[in-house]
Amino acid sequence: MSTPFPTGSRYAAKPWLGRLSDAQRAPVRPAPSVVHAFRDAVARAPEHTALAYFDGRLTYRETDALSDSVAGHLAARGIARGDRVAILLQNTPHFVLALLGAWKAGATVVPVNPMYKAAEVGHVLSDAGVSALICADRAWEAYLRDAAAGLPVGTVLTACQLDLQSRDDPRVLDFGRAAPADDADDLVAVARRGLPAPADREPGPSDIALISYTSGTSGTPKGAMNTHGNITYNAERQRTGSGIPEGSCYFAMAPLFHITGMVAQIAACVANAGTLALAYRFEAGVVLDAFAEHRPAYTVGPSTAFMALAAHPSVTRAHFDSFVMISSGGAPLPPALVEQFRASFGPYLHNGYGLTECTAPCASVPPGQEAPVDPVSGTLAVGVPGPETVVRILDDRGEEVPFGEQGEIVVGGPQVVPGYWRRPEATAETFPGGELRTGDIGFMDTAGWLYVVDRKKDMINASGFKVWPREVEDVLYTHPAVREAAVVGIPDSYRGETVKAYVSLRPGSDTGPDELTAYCKERLAAYKYPRDVEVLAELPKTTSGKILRRELRSRTRDSK
Repeated sequence: MSTPFPTGSRYAAKPWLGRLSDAQRAPVRPAPSVVHAFRDAVARAPEHTALAYFDGRLTYRETDALSDSVAGHLAARGIARGDRVAILLQNTPHFVLALLGAWKAGATVVPVNPMYKAAEVGHVLSDAGVSALICADRAWEAYLRDAAAGLPVGTVLTACQLDLQSRDDPRVLDFGRAAPADDADDLVAVARRGLPAPADREPGPSDIALISYTSGTSGTPKGAMNTHGNITYNAERQRTGSGIPEGSCYFAMAPLFHITGMVAQIAACVANAGTLALAYRFEAGVVLDAFAEHRPAYTVGPSTAFMALAAHPSVTRAHFDSFVMISSGGAPLPPALVEQFRASFGPYLHNGYGLTECTAPCASVPPGQEAPVDPVSGTLAVGVPGPETVVRILDDRGEEVPFGEQGEIVVGGPQVVPGYWRRPEATAETFPGGELRTGDIGFMDTAGWLYVVDRKKDMINASGFKVWPREVEDVLYTHPAVREAAVVGIPDSYRGETVKAYVSLRPGSDTGPDELTAYCKERLAAYKYPRDVEVLAELPKTTSGKILRRELRSRTRDSK
């Protein structure tokens, strides 16, 4: 059910409905849980390939049996309904077997970023009250055993992610096997035991499927409680509205631990009885080879991933000719990249917008349509909401602003989580009345297109003028030498703050900072253009490809 609009809301007319097709507006009946959706796919296509990992293949029937056995093992080790099982793995079949196995055992999954250090993992395990951990064998030996020490993690399964394939591509699988651990069981060995899944453990729509920890950009990471209903709603909306044929291949470019990977890759693929193609982690050459081998119809990734693919020396238009749709989310999508990518390779990159707290997308560009660019700010629209989704723009007093005016984006609907794990005060602050206060600044035009200007906390105050980093970044991306760009505010004794840009350049470019400053000065108001431009080989990013402005701000402070 969608969140009701307040009486007299100017957004209650939902102008975005006019952008949706009949199929996209039609009501959906999501499965009660991802487990139900998976078992339905098994019944429809038991011999269809569910998971492809380099040269390895698992059918739906095989994946069902293997994950049943993982569930049986967890139940035999005392994992009960609602217990938390943490998964710390890369994009491999092991992740999916662990995920389905935990859900079939009735557990709540806590996905953990494989890039986390021991202290970060320890916080998540402790905060979530994790009872079981499923992780890479090398990570268990290297640091996770220490991270779990003293915590009530009673069950450990480890996975050698060289298993379930034999190609051993050295570009990503550049490691050996760890010695067997006395204090952990091997995931694949457990999966092959043929244990039955426990009876009467299937989750329902209100059961918590995931405790997804936010990135911690504004403090200690908090766990968003994504229910099975949250996930299956968004997955079913994608299935019915994307036009992707049943059984198609979905390439997992986004990390599976990330909410985008969970919903737009795993859950949407399962709802469509499709094949999920996996390649361990993002490496541009490996991804392009996977496109050529698996011929995917769909993928989703951050703009930085598409920049890397476009810059690879072996990329051709043929790598992309199997796609029905490509989505971009998780990081701002510059309008210049959309046009450059289409001109070079054919596909139009469909923008999208969402957060962990609204279970990935709450707005996206519908298939067959193109996002407009705001003529004033140059911002590319992120899309339109779905039919049951409520999006409003509020000012600092919590009152709605007119169409076209900027304010905080607020979201309600079936995909919005019930709150944060064991954080009632944070839940009350972020979800007043069941709506999500996103912390993002944006606006909606009269046709229902949503535009995200920037994060509220990232605004730069230069001599009293507001500068949104996105606007400056979008100008930098139009320069032919710029590959990546990030803009931050730095202290300035005269202006209070001033604008600084960090960029990485396209291969073979030798453009200098002065040229980039002059380029922006010609295209931006005097208070907006960057007074300082620094060129880096690479900009720091999260695992999901989002550029880390906070690290760049820290870099600036540390250099003083």
